[in-house]
Amino acid sequence: MGDSEKKEERPTTHSNSSSSDEEEGSDATMDMIRRFFAHTLNLGGSTDAKADPDFKVEKVIPNLSFEGFADHWREHGFRKIVTMVGAGISTSAGIPDFRSPGSGLYSNLKKYKLPHPTAIFDLDYFEKNPAPFFALAKELYPGSFIPTPAHYFVRLLSDKGLLQRHYTQNIDTLDRLTGLPEKKIIEAHGSFHTNHCLKCRREYDMAWMKAEIFADRLPKCEKCNGVVKPDIVFFGENLPQRFYTSPDEDFEDCDLLIIMGTSLEVQPFASLVQRPGPRCIRLLINRDAVGQASFVPWMDPHERSLLYDRPNNTRDVAYLGDCDSGVLALAKALGWEDELQQLITSEREKLNASQPQKKNEELDKDKPHSDPDDAASNSQTKKDASL
Repeated sequence: MGDSEKKEERPTTHSNSSSSDEEEGSDATMDMIRRFFAHTLNLGGSTDAKADPDFKVEKVIPNLSFEGFADHWREHGFRKIVTMVGAGISTSAGIPDFRSPGSGLYSNLKKYKLPHPTAIFDLDYFEKNPAPFFALAKELYPGSFIPTPAHYFVRLLSDKGLLQRHYTQNIDTLDRLTGLPEKKIIEAHGSFHTNHCLKCRREYDMAWMKAEIFADRLPKCEKCNGVVKPDIVFFGENLPQRFYTSPDEDFEDCDLLIIMGTSLEVQPFASLVQRPGPRCIRLLINRDAVGQASFVPWMDPHERSLLYDRPNNTRDVAYLGDCDSGVLALAKALGWEDELQQLITSEREKLNASQPQKKNEELDKDKPHSDPDDAASNSQTKKDASL
């Protein structure tokens, strides 16, 4: 229906002057909405935001390509960086992600005869039948894997005094194994690092839990005989308190958010991309394109989903590839390549020294990225991103 037809249908209870003013205001509003849809949602036939001279996009940095972003970092630097990561940064270590068809964790749980794949992380199901979870935990237990170049890149940011906080969805504790200070880490979905009895809440450490799991014993509390559960956040449980209290401080004046190896589908973790101010650059390093808007942000003048593929993008950058390749490319562009590789080598030597010789041989055999020089060439055969 055209605008003129709409005007004829309006009630005529006001004066002609008042009616004319309303019509002009309505037309201006409709024009603004049309331009919003044309540019934000790519409706209207043009993908070039410059097609409308009244629609201006002021970019935070001149060039929002990965190369342009790296040039800006090298020339101007960043002061306060926050990282948020998911399962994709651990897949090259041999840990499956959750959702990749065929290789993801949820695709390989048939042997546990669960009512549905996510039941293995369902608190109600665990309380009735904890055995499947502990069988899986033995396969995926921390200490059987070594951190990836992506993990060590975060550690390098910390060593350089640039890292404000590291938010992770992962429960594998590989972030800790890099030597990243505990105060820098927020494990949004918990981890195996601590464990508590479901009945009396008595705490048990990681070494105790590992001994029970690898002895094929159901971990039971020595005080009340209740089942002891790792402090992993199951469906039906609250996230750690720090996840809710830290972002206000962490994202204040944050000038770079690095997002790696996550589908940005799981809330409330995914909402962290909304926390930085409009001048904060957001870098996505991920196998798949994720984070695009699926709704119209009527109430927010700054659309808070990632806009790297939109004509009205002002601050988002994307490297679509596996996480290790992304951080290695970034380190090279920044002149940090030698530092990163030296850090990887020295920290892995420390890890190997703390492991029995047999375990060292297994790690060297099973982890093709144990030599950082091979990471980029092996990356194309690896699956990345996806909790």
